[in-house]
Amino acid sequence: MTHEKMLDTYPGEIGGVDREKLAACIAACFECAQACTACADACLAEEMVADLRACIRNNLDCADVCAATGSILSRQTAGDARVVRAILEACAAACKACGDECASHAEMHEHCRVCAEACRRCEQACRELLASMA
Repeated sequence: MTHEKMLDTYPGEIGGVDREKLAACIAACFECAQACTACADACLAEEMVADLRACIRNNLDCADVCAATGSILSRQTAGDARVVRAILEACAAACKACGDECASHAEMHEHCRVCAEACRRCEQACRELLASMA
């Protein structure tokens, strides 16, 4: 996993954060961002696109938050733990909202099922990293 390799090459301390949880969270954030972007695009291709407005909005919001979270978690130099905790909380909340919305469409749209699963994994990874920081 590239995220773990990059963390292993960091020349300084990473502040006592569990490297495995950090790498897993970075990977989950970027995976979820991609899944949410693809799901929003797939929703736009559905004939019932008007019924999927909330899903599309949640997808796009979640994708943006996950991408930002992955980027912030990838930077180790002179970080502020308060900012990291806040973005992890925001990411978990965005993933919960998007996962719930996508799950409500999962029986009808396979892309929503796949996205909901990615959101659940990312939410869990964020919560696990947060718990390890406490």
